[in-house]
Amino acid sequence: MAKTDAFIMKLSELFGKPVPESLKAERGRAVDSMTDAHQYMHGKKFALFGDPDYLLGYVSFLLEMGARPYHILCSKGTKKLEKEIQALLDASPYGKDGKIYINKDLWHLRSLVMTDPVDAMIGDTHGKFAARDANIPLFRFGFPVFDRVNLHRYPLIGYQGAINMVSTICNKFIEMRDETCEDRHFEMMR
Repeated sequence: MAKTDAFIMKLSELFGKPVPESLKAERGRAVDSMTDAHQYMHGKKFALFGDPDYLLGYVSFLLEMGARPYHILCSKGTKKLEKEIQALLDASPYGKDGKIYINKDLWHLRSLVMTDPVDAMIGDTHGKFAARDANIPLFRFGFPVFDRVNLHRYPLIGYQGAINMVSTICNKFIEMRDETCEDRHFEMMR
């Protein structure tokens, strides 16, 4: 969300206009959703893959949620991207174990998640088989997503994007816990 805040403030500065109340209200909803769901993501390890712009957003988002971007793979990366991601990781205690793999493919990522496990993967449809082999959820964010319906209607950018990502990820973790929990009242009585 910090990157969205910086973007909105830069636009406000460039155009000499105040931030609209509607955006302030949307930001408030995003902060509320992140605060409510923080406990479900905190400390979870993630493998990430995708295009550079997506990866920068994913890493930033996960760090803000107290999650650990652990394996970060970009098959079309540059040294500049690697430095940008490393700077994000270095700025947070949750990024200290993160490893960046530039110009590697999904077969490499599959090897990583099989030998050094994580709790989940974030990326597009192409990560489906690596996630299945590792028995972890794949959160289908980015492009392309062609094995699910209507996900293109859920933005991943801006404050609403943060809300959508928080809801998708946390509800899946809750669902997984609910399906395996012996306590039949899990999540009914918090």
